[in-house]
Amino acid sequence: MTTARMIRITEFGSPDAMRLETAELPPPGPGEAQVRQTAVGFNYIDVYQRKGVYPLPLPTGLGHEAAGVVEAVGPEVADLEVGDRVAYMNAGLGAYADIRNVPAAKLVKIPAEVTDEQAASLLFKGLTAQYLLKKTHAVQPGDMVLVHAAAGGVGQILCRWAKALGAEVVGTAGSAEKCAIARAAGCDVAIDYTDPDWPDRLLKETGGRKARVVYDSVGRDTFLKSLDCAAPFGLVVVYGAASGPAPAIEPELLNKKGNLFLTRPSVFPHNADPATFRANAADLFDAIAAGMVKVDIGRRFPLAEAAKAHRAAESRATTGAILLLP
Repeated sequence: MTTARMIRITEFGSPDAMRLETAELPPPGPGEAQVRQTAVGFNYIDVYQRKGVYPLPLPTGLGHEAAGVVEAVGPEVADLEVGDRVAYMNAGLGAYADIRNVPAAKLVKIPAEVTDEQAASLLFKGLTAQYLLKKTHAVQPGDMVLVHAAAGGVGQILCRWAKALGAEVVGTAGSAEKCAIARAAGCDVAIDYTDPDWPDRLLKETGGRKARVVYDSVGRDTFLKSLDCAAPFGLVVVYGAASGPAPAIEPELLNKKGNLFLTRPSVFPHNADPATFRANAADLFDAIAAGMVKVDIGRRFPLAEAAKAHRAAESRATTGAILLLP
């Protein structure tokens, strides 16, 4: 038996609800691999689940993605070996750990061109960007795309990748400093969305041109104004709620705003089966190797300081990705 350290919660609440625990980890069972984790990715959904916005059965672990090295494989695992570098992003809650057993079908091998920290910080966010840019709307050269929270982890990936695909990229962020980061990540125009008149400023900067697709992860504070920034027959994609859930609207409003389309997708259905997940991950890893997708790691925290990582994220005091190091 191996001793594992993990973060768990027994009640929903503040970051202080997270506790570092130890437990004996059995050998991997049939179809499982035991992974010694080297880097754990943070995603804002972790905050929602800790707070109970997305309720989970308690007690529970937290975290959706990590990278590490295979230390053992269970029966019926034919495609992994001890020593393989692997990553995952949807293998059941509990990524906030130093070692764990993971279904082998949920693991993808990390190519030599990608580091463990890149994989852990980019897999969830990168696969989110991948489906948004390739499937929810297949971005074409010349498209104008609007990215909210463009200085954040997913936002920066979206901006860089969309720019590499030939799009004109405009973005919003929560401060002048973050707007500068968004421009460095590929935004042709970046506007502070804390200014109540940000849509007017954005349209002035674009000469009145509106976006073919709007990627909105902010939700409540931006959603209604996102509708004003979409071109006729454009698409508004709500894929997060950093400021709170987007308000409900009457369908007729989409007609009045320009025959718009509205969708609320998720990364998990786009990677629901092993073959699709691994194909999408290969596309992402190729983009990383080609320099189309990069990661700016804003902060690194020891696993035991997961509460500090959550506080930093909720205060919006960070830019780029957050990593937990076991």
